[in-house]
Amino acid sequence: MSDVITPHKPGQVWFVGAGPGDPDLLTVKGRDLIARAGAILFAGSLVNEAATRWAPAGCVIADSKDMTLEEMATWLIAQAHQHDTVIRLQTGDPSLYGALIEVVQPLDAAGIAVQVVPGVSSAMASAAAAVESLTLPEVTQTVIFTRVEGRTPMPEGESLEELARHHTTLCIFLSITLLGRVTTSLIAAGWSPDAPMLVVHKASWSDQEKIIRGTISTIQQQCRDEKVASQAMIIASPTLGARQWTTLIKSKLYDASFTHRFRRASVAMPSSPPTHSTEIL
Repeated sequence: MSDVITPHKPGQVWFVGAGPGDPDLLTVKGRDLIARAGAILFAGSLVNEAATRWAPAGCVIADSKDMTLEEMATWLIAQAHQHDTVIRLQTGDPSLYGALIEVVQPLDAAGIAVQVVPGVSSAMASAAAAVESLTLPEVTQTVIFTRVEGRTPMPEGESLEELARHHTTLCIFLSITLLGRVTTSLIAAGWSPDAPMLVVHKASWSDQEKIIRGTISTIQQQCRDEKVASQAMIIASPTLGARQWTTLIKSKLYDASFTHRFRRASVAMPSSPPTHSTEIL
């Protein structure tokens, strides 16, 4: 009887969030997948190549910085027919500005199984680098992730000026080269020229990170002076600088007068809540 050759079942493609830059900010799951990967396609223009250091010997590693989406999908499909675990290593989190669906669709059409591993967003890494909170009780409880319109148009109702009218925290991606348009939109939305702004260049990259604090009226020139023109997160928020506020409304969850299912209140509820400074807007 002649031997029957069973076709190799295609492997699985994992879209892994590499985080903002520091390889140690990869999730444990992402690192473990890299350690058993047969092939890795990483976004070399944005992802620190050190994130591939856990790859096993013999792993095929390619840089996608000069590839089109079609070329990336073709590469991933080809590697999935040779390896059980193939990784697309993306900056930050794959679900944010990551062209995830555009690459997944051809994989679906080719019958390749896909899974996603989340990563630390540069928005979170930037707030962490600057020791800032994106939300504060009775200041803002809303965070908007957005960008300024460039070659990619914004949907109706999502211009930065319209979003900024909410006066919540704005984490503005992919817009550092349009910083003048950002500040103009904030002013048009009613923000004070003296409102604080934060720009973090390459958050968590130990040798390249820059934290720039300014105001709406000064931040553009400060970024020019620091030669920051790429890979930067822009944050405008009524919470910026709260570390230095003399008064602050505290979270009710940890208040001694607040009862919840794990703890009974130990003091009476105050008759009137404290106030905080609102000079930031």
